[in-house]
Amino acid sequence: MKRRRLLQSAALAFGAAGCADKQRAPLPFATLADLAAMLEAEQTTPLALAAHFLERIERLDRDVNAVIEINPQAQTIATAARSGLLHGLPVLIKDNIETADAMQTTAGSLALRDHKPKRDAALVTRLRDAGAVILGKTNLSEWANIRSPNSTSGWSARGGLTRNPHRLTHSASGSSSGSAAVVAAGLAPAAIGTETNGSIVSPASACGIVGFKPTVGLISGSGIIPITHHQDTAGPMTLTVRDAALLMRVLADNFEAGLRTDALKGARLGVLRKQSGKQPQVLALFDETLNKLRDAGATIVDPVELPHSREAGALSWKAMLIELRADLNACLEQRGGDVRSLSELIAFNEQHRDVEMPHFGQEFFEQAEKLGTPEIIAAGEEARELAKQLAGPDGIDAALKSHHLDALICPTNDPAGVIDLKKGDEDVRVASTPAAVAGYPHLTVPMGFVDGLPVGFSFMGTAHDDAHILALGHAFEQLTQARRAPALAAG
Repeated sequence: MKRRRLLQSAALAFGAAGCADKQRAPLPFATLADLAAMLEAEQTTPLALAAHFLERIERLDRDVNAVIEINPQAQTIATAARSGLLHGLPVLIKDNIETADAMQTTAGSLALRDHKPKRDAALVTRLRDAGAVILGKTNLSEWANIRSPNSTSGWSARGGLTRNPHRLTHSASGSSSGSAAVVAAGLAPAAIGTETNGSIVSPASACGIVGFKPTVGLISGSGIIPITHHQDTAGPMTLTVRDAALLMRVLADNFEAGLRTDALKGARLGVLRKQSGKQPQVLALFDETLNKLRDAGATIVDPVELPHSREAGALSWKAMLIELRADLNACLEQRGGDVRSLSELIAFNEQHRDVEMPHFGQEFFEQAEKLGTPEIIAAGEEARELAKQLAGPDGIDAALKSHHLDALICPTNDPAGVIDLKKGDEDVRVASTPAAVAGYPHLTVPMGFVDGLPVGFSFMGTAHDDAHILALGHAFEQLTQARRAPALAAG
């Protein structure tokens, strides 16, 4: 009831502001750039924007269930919004990104519900300093989907199940499920997600929006509940590539994207056929899109082999569970509270099995807890170094150099699967592992629809080639104009 009262009062405030100032309400799918222009022209105010999107959350999120918590200070923050690149613009952030405010940060787990972080995550500080209005937290696959091989993406004990706005019976994918769904449903113009392997690009593509996983380290990981610092990164989830680039200017130092509509002209793009799957309709849509790229002046090199991808992925997974134990232990100990280690977290989940594990267990946690001996840790470090070498210099970089390519491309995903809490996720193809293991940039942009479900188009590049990848994606977006709103959110 607390959230409902807050949203109702926000809606009333918006109505009063609109009557008094004759402000123009934004369109349901206005971008950050659109909203910034409205603010500049004094056609709206930060408070009116906040109230507008809070009203949409109240009206539309009952079915999607993407928002885990509303910021009770949202209207106060909007009233006093700072000047900056994001002045007065509403954003939601994933519930594994720490905020030292009235909201909680729980990674979707009841274990962290009663103890709040001592300080904001570094990226949250940047958002606030740029004038963004953080409306709330988004739901996620609990613990960023590292608890069990039988998990259902988008489900957390604290937040329940997030659904795909394009078809509520289908998965929003994960682990940044809520961040993707709020943007896709027009509940916010932008959200921040996190990725270790696919957790930005998979839900973004499944929900039909833009998702950008930058080079690891470009955005500070301080204050993000971890899986492994070797692959974890936050990233923007938006309606357009231009909006993603705007957020990157805030989240990373000295970042300039240099977007151009003609960036595809003369570009050499290599098709990763082995990462493209076998779904006939996806492949047909992809081949149609390649023809559009050729018409726009791009050279398509098809196919391009990605060396060592399978071996790099296996080595990364071997290292990841070892790193999970070390990184999560350090995070929980620093944070304080009743649960200060992975072993205590495992015990908490067992003690609260009825609410924490009604659908799936914690097998990965249990495996990781056994991986703490010096010999195992040393083996993990060796596996990690080899994985990064094989995925990066010997993998993506080798493929780019051998064909003189600007980027590697493929369909990001096959259409999202049907939700089944008893069975867990369907085995749906997502092309995320090569860039994730290498720590390299990966952008997904809407490509179209298969049987009414979104499919994304991936651009992957070398380390710190983020601006170039965004420029290619922006030109692609202008060419294809493939994004469309889900029917439930059109009003």
